[in-house]
Amino acid sequence: VQLQASGGGLVQAGGSLRLSCAASGRRFSSFALGWFRQAPGKGREFVAAINWDRHEYYADSVQDRFTISRDNAKNTVYLQMSALRPEDTAIYSCAARQDNKIESGTYYYSAEFIWEYWGRGTQVTVSS
Repeated sequence: VQLQASGGGLVQAGGSLRLSCAASGRRFSSFALGWFRQAPGKGREFVAAINWDRHEYYADSVQDRFTISRDNAKNTVYLQMSALRPEDTAIYSCAARQDNKIESGTYYYSAEFIWEYWGRGTQVTVSS
């Protein structure tokens, strides 16, 4: 499975961006999909995930501002980001894994080690 993120850019605080991540492979509908980000000088952190059944999970820092969604017909996962803040500046990467339909929840999906496939990131810069 190959993942390719796009849609990053420069935006003013309070603005919006939509990131996309296109995936190869024929099992897309059974995957869980996630977004992580890494700010300069910091470790990678969980942003959001969506499971095979379209349940959504978010980090507290983006809850009510970001929305994750998926289009199985297009093999694409999206991250709609609104009310952006300078602290949202980071490289955003998408991830995928075959969903086991047993384990779930924000705590589970926020763990980097569970993700099987990673895409190259896209830069998001929010100016104040």
